[in-house]
Amino acid sequence: MEILRLGSELKLRLMLWLEHDLQEYTFVMCTGKCAKCTADLLFPIGLLGIVGNILLFFPNGEVWRTEEITEIIWFFPGVIGGGVLVFLPAAVMRCAGIEGGCCSNRCGMLMSMLMSVVGAVGSLYCMIISVVALQDGPLCDTGDGVFIYPFNSSITEESYLFNQTSWEQCVRPPNVVLWNIVLFSILLCLSALETVLLIAQVVNGLIGCLCGTCNNHNQLQETEMT
Repeated sequence: MEILRLGSELKLRLMLWLEHDLQEYTFVMCTGKCAKCTADLLFPIGLLGIVGNILLFFPNGEVWRTEEITEIIWFFPGVIGGGVLVFLPAAVMRCAGIEGGCCSNRCGMLMSMLMSVVGAVGSLYCMIISVVALQDGPLCDTGDGVFIYPFNSSITEESYLFNQTSWEQCVRPPNVVLWNIVLFSILLCLSALETVLLIAQVVNGLIGCLCGTCNNHNQLQETEMT
């Protein structure tokens, strides 16, 4: 009887411990894995931003002289803002989300949170440059051999974006208006998505810093079991 009583008590304690542990694990496990998933999304998005920025230097897929390329492209919104400054926090997030990694702890989540702020600034930079570029339009030759900004907002009151007839003003490079609109719109969408992901990681990193990650929680369980 004593053995049965002890067995029932042990079983009850085990069930209570598992229930409490499962609840805590369910809340905490998302921080490390969420950071890794976010990083896995940011890397390809940042790479697309870099490719889009590089393509802007070759209107209509052709090589043009430096002075014939839209000036704002030289601010490298996709390379610097949407690329390099996003890759840095993504690398830290991935380290924080890898089980058994050197950064899979509260300190790693704190670093990922701080770096996500830097990345968000970079993606916002890309967004702002893209919006300005879409507003002002591309640099082009209107037929007299001189490259100007015919769609600059300070020159025209009506936006050229939805007036395809006005695009014909640009003779060289050919199709430069459509080229710029498509690529800068892509950069705008990519940077907006990056901003959302990075802000979400700031919140996730704060939770992971305060509550820990699923990885160090698993390590604590293993320690208690031995």
